[in-house]
Amino acid sequence: MEHRIVVLGAGYTGAVAAGRLARRLHREDVRITLVNPEPDFVERVRLHQLAAGQELRPRPLDAMFAGTGVAVKLAKVTAVDVDRRTVSVSATGAADAAEPEELEYDTLVYALGSGRHDGGVPGAAEHAHEVSSRPGALRLRDRLAALGPGRPVVVVGGGLTGLEAATEIAEARPDLDVSLAAGGGLGDWLSEKGRAHVRRTVDGLGVTVHEHAVVDAVEADRVTTADGRTVPADVTVWTTGFAVHPIALATALEVTDGGRIVVDATMRSVSHPDVYAVGDAATATGPGGKPLRMSCASGVPMAWQAADAIAARLAGTKVPRVPIRYFQQCISLGRKGGLIQFVTADDRAVDRVLTGRAAGFYKELICKGATWGVAHPTAGLPTRRRRVAQQRAGSPARARAAA
Repeated sequence: MEHRIVVLGAGYTGAVAAGRLARRLHREDVRITLVNPEPDFVERVRLHQLAAGQELRPRPLDAMFAGTGVAVKLAKVTAVDVDRRTVSVSATGAADAAEPEELEYDTLVYALGSGRHDGGVPGAAEHAHEVSSRPGALRLRDRLAALGPGRPVVVVGGGLTGLEAATEIAEARPDLDVSLAAGGGLGDWLSEKGRAHVRRTVDGLGVTVHEHAVVDAVEADRVTTADGRTVPADVTVWTTGFAVHPIALATALEVTDGGRIVVDATMRSVSHPDVYAVGDAATATGPGGKPLRMSCASGVPMAWQAADAIAARLAGTKVPRVPIRYFQQCISLGRKGGLIQFVTADDRAVDRVLTGRAAGFYKELICKGATWGVAHPTAGLPTRRRRVAQQRAGSPARARAAA
């Protein structure tokens, strides 16, 4: 009997995990289903480009996974029952009128990722735009296109996403009055060289920076900071962080207060051994005992680790460990430049950076490489496949739960 593996979410981590599992396991032994509400893979790291008016190449999931043995199911996940080992889904697209469906699994890979997080700030949900999803980026693109010259745009949040959004918009629309409201100092987590380059770049693009400006209210035409500053804004872009999909919080899985699934070093749920969680949806420990940050840089190696652990446990072989560490933070600063901030294994900035066009080219290679890895899900791995060691009477995952 086939071992049923269901992967929830086809972002970077879910797609990588599904493809790696297909490569690692014999098709005769497993049935891999990848559930996603949209038919295309979304390059989330490029959504600020989409919002600024650029077109992104469509990448249909069906084409990406053709011939791999992975079945792509277009559906929205509505519930997960980890005791019954079922996932409730509702079809999307042309089959929207179809009845809700229940998928049974023997092993679940939870990769539903994260979305906008407004922090409960009054008016943020109603008036602010986001670039954490394709629909959100498209809405922002339309709103920006409707603005006349000189109109004010405020990007709230001085992290990686905020920097990329503000510089991309300012470069694409130099006629707009773009400002950035950062809760701390501009690039205060970067090295001195990194901070200096970011400062030169945003100044050169005409972006006004409001430092130590914690926004505590958003209205249709302005934002207000905790210290009483008012910044005019025809358009507000909210980039202060991400919140995970709420479904895990409604399950019996052990999760953090924020709803992230607690996993061990192999990305296996500490409370339910049939469940693995990867990417933003999971909380895992990295170098120095620090939690891995929400990022593609964390999520992809987490997906590798989960897929390899699942394949090894099903085959009854030694579970490999994929070292997860950081090397750099890659920041695009418009299409003409960027910043590569090199970091320690636990993500602390060192006194070494790459800047300008070379950094922009480097960042572009990183983005293309990540997408190539998703678009070629079974490429680049050893050809050996593992046979499932035990066929199930109940669930082989449960039979090896103590492994």
